[in-house]
Amino acid sequence: MPIVVKKRLKANIFRLPVEKIRMGYKSDEYFNRTKYIFEQDNHHRSVTMQSFQKVSGAIVCGVDQALAIMAAGTGYFSNPTEASSLFKSLLESEQREYDLRWAKPSTSQFKKLENYTYLNAVRYRMNELWVNCFGDLKIEALYDGEEVGSREPVMLIRGDLSTFVHLETVLLGALTDGTMVATNTRDVVEAANGKPVLMFGARHQAAESQAGSGYAAYIGGAKGVSTDEQGEYWGSKGVGTIPRALIAGYDGDTVKATQKFDKYIDPSVVRVSLVDFHNDSVKTSLEVARALGDRLGGVRLDTSENMIDICLKDDYENGLIAEHDARGVNPELVLRVRRALDDEGFSHVGIFVSGGFNPDKIRRFEEMQLPVVGYGVGSALFDRRGGKFEYTSDVVEPVAKAGRGLWRGPKLHQVNSSEIL
Repeated sequence: MPIVVKKRLKANIFRLPVEKIRMGYKSDEYFNRTKYIFEQDNHHRSVTMQSFQKVSGAIVCGVDQALAIMAAGTGYFSNPTEASSLFKSLLESEQREYDLRWAKPSTSQFKKLENYTYLNAVRYRMNELWVNCFGDLKIEALYDGEEVGSREPVMLIRGDLSTFVHLETVLLGALTDGTMVATNTRDVVEAANGKPVLMFGARHQAAESQAGSGYAAYIGGAKGVSTDEQGEYWGSKGVGTIPRALIAGYDGDTVKATQKFDKYIDPSVVRVSLVDFHNDSVKTSLEVARALGDRLGGVRLDTSENMIDICLKDDYENGLIAEHDARGVNPELVLRVRRALDDEGFSHVGIFVSGGFNPDKIRRFEEMQLPVVGYGVGSALFDRRGGKFEYTSDVVEPVAKAGRGLWRGPKLHQVNSSEIL
């Protein structure tokens, strides 16, 4: 079940690129130009901005990150010209910092220190120039984890549009990604019928997005994530089994790779061996179980959807199992591995499955009551459903575009700045 977090995450946990947000570096340019026009024209219009998405029964996430963005980026520079010059210098200095990391220590040590000091001075001065107007806004928003319907408002922002119009791009991005992963995870978790779901989604997105998506998976009900950064916002650590790279590093010897894992990895980590390296899951599962005995907690089936495991090839070639039922991780493969393990007295070894699992496939496994103890899910958590998760924000008061207006929705909660600062 989704987790409703009724205590806002503090803004500093997000480690936002504050100067880039304030300068509109991550914003669509037309929003930056809109802010510039308002400021040049000394035009201050108090408005209500409303944000929503189009998936019915969506699990909202990204709200706290959006509020952190508002807290950091609502306002204006008292001297825009100086701020712009400083920001250009900041970007150049950041690039020098990255470049220096590749240089020899003997030639770069002093320059690194010098550049670091300069970076801090620029950031300090830009912060001095910033006039923060977050406290002037009145915001109502759902909590991360609450359910929302199609076109129901998730957030209302009331205040001087000139102080936050440049933030729309990054606000919507945080809400879209968060809600997408949280909702998809909820659907997977419900299909799993109480069995643990692990998020193996880090490879399906840019590394910079891991913390937010890991938190969204947690909100959706996932029991674990694969990287430490995915667990950063909720105090978790990455979990995982044996990758093919470890097996390949020991010349394709799954038993040896698992033994090395057992030798060097902390005993508190459950030993789960990946057994599809040679596309012979039954044989490999038994080999590993014989080698580790009671220390083996489980095996993971991850057969490619383009392949038929060796144990099923005869049945497929003799027409006893259809091709689409024989490929990948399928019910018959699970049953054969379970039977083989049980026959040799390894009933304590659980079977984890991964590779192409989505709510429909998981639901099918559960309806068949297959002996699976957990699911690893990756790409299914990033299904955008034809763009329906994409948030839209509109000014709805004092005026609104045709077809839009201030809509009724679930109970929104008043946001107090003390909750997030």
